[in-house]
Amino acid sequence: MPPARLAYDPQTWKEITHLLTNLPMSLIGFTYVMTVIVTGAAMTVTVVGFPLLALGLAGARLMGRFERGRARLLLGVRIDEPSPLPLRRAGGLFQRLWLALKDPVAWRTVLYDLIRLPWGVLTFSVVVPSLFVLWPVLPFLARGLTNADRAMVRALLSPSDELERRIAELESDRGVVVDTAAADLRRIERDLHDGAQARLVNLAMGLGLAKEKLLEGQADDVVAAMVEEAHGEVKLALQELRDLARGIHPAVLTDRGLDAALSSVASRCTVPVKVTADLTSRPAQAIEGIAYFTVSELLQNVSKHSAARSASVDVWRTDDRLLIQVWDDGRGGARLDGGSGMRGLAERLDAVDGLFIVESPVGGPTTVTAELPWRNRG
Repeated sequence: MPPARLAYDPQTWKEITHLLTNLPMSLIGFTYVMTVIVTGAAMTVTVVGFPLLALGLAGARLMGRFERGRARLLLGVRIDEPSPLPLRRAGGLFQRLWLALKDPVAWRTVLYDLIRLPWGVLTFSVVVPSLFVLWPVLPFLARGLTNADRAMVRALLSPSDELERRIAELESDRGVVVDTAAADLRRIERDLHDGAQARLVNLAMGLGLAKEKLLEGQADDVVAAMVEEAHGEVKLALQELRDLARGIHPAVLTDRGLDAALSSVASRCTVPVKVTADLTSRPAQAIEGIAYFTVSELLQNVSKHSAARSASVDVWRTDDRLLIQVWDDGRGGARLDGGSGMRGLAERLDAVDGLFIVESPVGGPTTVTAELPWRNRG
């Protein structure tokens, strides 16, 4: 429902314009249905009728797009555009023809055009006299009539059903997953190039120089220092490789599960963290990994930005959902739009049908709740 407002404001005039244009638009739509659609349906007794009906339904789709645009412009109704028909993936000519003939979006647009003619006559016959006789109450009449228009547009011109909406969400989630995987690959490549790879190059050079010294018979303190330095480089490279492996998928998570892995993450946090995991079984590896990295990044934020004195992590299962809650008594002010970290976590959870909620008033405390679908471990 539109909010309360002054009687004759710009939106009221838009609503009146929409009601006045209902009649010409409904005449066009009704004429199109009766000539093209009905003719095509009547000719389906012949071979020509089916392609003609399919073309008529494609035209009905275009008319529905125009009506959605008119409602968006004049009524402020925001309706997603239906997904185009996947004709290229449909196979042969008969499969494409059948896909076009059973298009629910086009058929609902046809129904919309059929019932709009009496409605267009009614709205036009009410609004035109009211402009001269009932103008004090015209804004209220216009609002009531356009609410009925809004209901018809939402009911008949929206995307097909829940499946259509779900397809659009999955297409968006697929893009998020691809972007996240690409970002992870770039991070691993950068860490290898700047860390372990550089140290191993220095190690190879140091050992090469030490080998040359030994071949020359110079087994002195210089060679010993070179070997000791190379030994230090090896230990640093191994540590960096362990850290990188932990960032990809920690061994403790694979071996001992989420409880032990989160306790390990909490021990590296600069703030005392209490971990409580009430899980009688382990979720699927993908869900377990997302939960681990979500808590890991949230605790990193606690260490870097919160100025907290204490924090807690609670993990539990409710029916078919895995719930995670990270709390700290810091200064608060965290927001989803405050940086790429929180937004990236929200997008990653949304890609697997999860939820990510941040409650962080200025002054604290901060409570972040994450919810993931529970899938049993295969």
